[in-house]
Amino acid sequence: MNEKQIYESQENDIALLKKKVKKYEKANDSLATQLMDVNYFTLQGNDNAMTYFEDVGYEAPDIENRVKEHIYDLNGKKGKNPIVSYDGIEGKMKINKVKFLNHRWIVADFTDGTYWGEMVLEYYVNEDESIDLNVIGSLLYGK
Repeated sequence: MNEKQIYESQENDIALLKKKVKKYEKANDSLATQLMDVNYFTLQGNDNAMTYFEDVGYEAPDIENRVKEHIYDLNGKKGKNPIVSYDGIEGKMKINKVKFLNHRWIVADFTDGTYWGEMVLEYYVNEDESIDLNVIGSLLYGK
């Protein structure tokens, strides 16, 4: 292979790599846009909701953790979970996952191991730092 062939080969490699970089940059931009869309309805993706808590002396991530812990602690209560309106058929209904939509609402998933459902919760952090939960609506899926 002479110098000219080596040079042309390297130029082709560089051109190919530049095309790949453009392709990956475009994919990255697309993913960044999708992520912004996904985070639009989240507490930490909502400046107004975060400001609401900051104005009363809280940080949004701290509130999320405290409210999540409170919800998950209800799974350990003796008897039926007080915020799940359905009785478990295959066991006790437990909250699996929660997603904060903003400074007031949460979407939660629950199951008894076989049957599962979802709910929308309204939450309040009171001045005494206690947490109130109200079920706005829930549904249970069939098997």
